[in-house]
Amino acid sequence: MALLRSLPPGTRVVVRHRLDEGFTDSLGDLLAVDDHACTVRTRRGDDVVRLSAVTAAKTVPPPPPRRPRR
Repeated sequence: MALLRSLPPGTRVVVRHRLDEGFTDSLGDLLAVDDHACTVRTRRGDDVVRLSAVTAAKTVPPPPPRRPRR
């Protein structure tokens, strides 16, 4: 996917990709892209996504600041 290859590491992205049971999104910071896969650091850890499974990708704004505890 050309967009993912053109973005610098650290860019916040959402990547939609196919799984056997449907589709899912990986939302987080783009860590790396090579000829076969991209790595997105999400809240749950690093997702390695095959580029052949990517159906859509776009940049997203930074997350909103956390609310203070009450």
